[in-house]
Amino acid sequence: MGDRDHKGNGAVRRRAASRGGAKDLPAGDPRAGDLSATPLDRALARLRPTVLAVAGFSLAINLLMLVSPLYMMQVFDRVLGSGHAETLLWLTVIAGIALLCLGALETVRGRLLSRAAAWLDGRMAGWLIAGGHAGGLAGRSLGTQPLRDLEQLRGFLGGTGMNPIFDAPWAPVFIAVIWMLHPWLGLLALGSAILLFLLALANELATRGPLKTAGRQRMAALTRCGAALRNAEVVQALGLLPRIVRRWEGDAAPAATAQQTASDVGSLILGTTRFVRLFVQVGILGIGAYLVLQGQLTSGGMIAGSILLGRALAPFEQAVSAWKGFVGARASYHRLQTLLRAAPAPQRTMALPPVRGRVTVEAASFVPPGSDRPVLRQVGFALEPGEALAVIGPSASGKSTLCRLLVGVWPPSAGHVRLDGADVTSYGREELGRQIGYLPQDVELFDGTVRDNIARLADPPDGTASDETASDEAASDESASDESVIEAAMRAGAHDLILHLPQGYDTRVGEGGAILSGGQRQRIALARALYGRPRLLVLDEPAASLDQEGEAALMAALATAKEDGTTIVLVAHRPSQLAQTDRILVLRQGAVEQFGPRDEILQRVTGPRPVPSTAPAAPQTAPVRSHAS
Repeated sequence: MGDRDHKGNGAVRRRAASRGGAKDLPAGDPRAGDLSATPLDRALARLRPTVLAVAGFSLAINLLMLVSPLYMMQVFDRVLGSGHAETLLWLTVIAGIALLCLGALETVRGRLLSRAAAWLDGRMAGWLIAGGHAGGLAGRSLGTQPLRDLEQLRGFLGGTGMNPIFDAPWAPVFIAVIWMLHPWLGLLALGSAILLFLLALANELATRGPLKTAGRQRMAALTRCGAALRNAEVVQALGLLPRIVRRWEGDAAPAATAQQTASDVGSLILGTTRFVRLFVQVGILGIGAYLVLQGQLTSGGMIAGSILLGRALAPFEQAVSAWKGFVGARASYHRLQTLLRAAPAPQRTMALPPVRGRVTVEAASFVPPGSDRPVLRQVGFALEPGEALAVIGPSASGKSTLCRLLVGVWPPSAGHVRLDGADVTSYGREELGRQIGYLPQDVELFDGTVRDNIARLADPPDGTASDETASDEAASDESASDESVIEAAMRAGAHDLILHLPQGYDTRVGEGGAILSGGQRQRIALARALYGRPRLLVLDEPAASLDQEGEAALMAALATAKEDGTTIVLVAHRPSQLAQTDRILVLRQGAVEQFGPRDEILQRVTGPRPVPSTAPAAPQTAPVRSHAS
């Protein structure tokens, strides 16, 4: 099994290397370029050619916008004066072709922006999930907020909110053409453009603070309310729903007030912008008509000036209307950058030999994030492959923290946790995860089927290759055979339990395993820990929700794992759970109080008493062992 996993790891790495060069390397790789740049910076840098292409299309689009005013000028000044129908026909054909090109370019520009936004979403989703996961491990759980921020950024980049940004730089072109018609018209266009720009700037200055405050407070309110509603059973049993509603109203009220303030100011500025925009449109027609009466402008020039002014001012008016989306996208961008800068940069790790299971803890201490008190202090012990260790001690003595350090969930603040002589953090997470089993104290199942949970979310094999022709890659971690899933369930004594579920192994367990009882969740999670015959098995109070039958199955599973040479670390509170252990570690206030052979430590702790037999009880465990074989 270990050799097969090792080959599968190499196959996966070879496939990953063949898919991309240095430009696809993660942060922290020496070939990835500027190490201070976040993955979002690098992704946006790769979009520069697309942005330049969109800018080029925007130039062509804005130049083609001159078709309508030029057509009007020619019709009013030439066709109506000369009466030549052929001239009107050809002018119409030429204008139609030009406007068809304009529509095509608008379509291409929109599709380019949409595809660029979709590419950014696909490129960044994995990084943000990893960053949110790292934040959760550090005690800064953000839930799905990073993905919502990415969706906000994608919606702005792929929507119409980007059009004013690309169109505004060409407004001076239209103003210059208006100036060529007559300087008075040019002065009016220039003044109105400056006024609309100032209104847009005032909108930014007036709404930035309230919108930022509203977003921050609403996010905090959503987080607190979501955390409360996840405890649905307690809320229902204790009648806490009215209090949660009142808390939500209290938390959301400041956000609503700030949002209302920003909306009021924004509405005032938007209304002022609309007034200026329409009044200037009337004004240019009035001035144009006066100039026509004075013989300084043609009627075609008057109509063309009005159309050109509308086009020159459109980006400024659109910018005020789309300002809320821009502010939201900007806030999302800054939050994503903060998250990515805080997340540890993944390091390329060298493939190590398959794990044998020798565990060495060297003066390990741990201080939780945001605290100055160590939970573990100078903990040290060693286990040989195949040995089983029971960790006991009073509550809050650091037992669960030690389990997390052993499987690499948290790195020690000081000291080392080594597996086969190598620091646990020096293993690639996927590489190590395939070779260890972990059952935390708070059992969490993934929203999927029972099979998905036991197989650690690995997909079934596609079935296109026969057993004789299946390659090492087909046997890698990317797929899980039905046999391996059933074997893990049998080793955990959960096979018969699963068969009695509505759809057996295909039963969907719901979010967190909601449709299962606590004992069912614990036994399925034990099967997940035993999947793949791990070389290190860490179980944190695995019998907390088990009945007598489930505990007997657990003892049988531990006996089978020991026979396979698996190193076991078990947090236990009942003497009956110590039958399969060789050594006992007593923790008190984060420090090792005693460590040694099981019988010797038990005699010190509890005095002379008979120790349960290491053989599994015949009535309950025999079927489990027969399944495993």
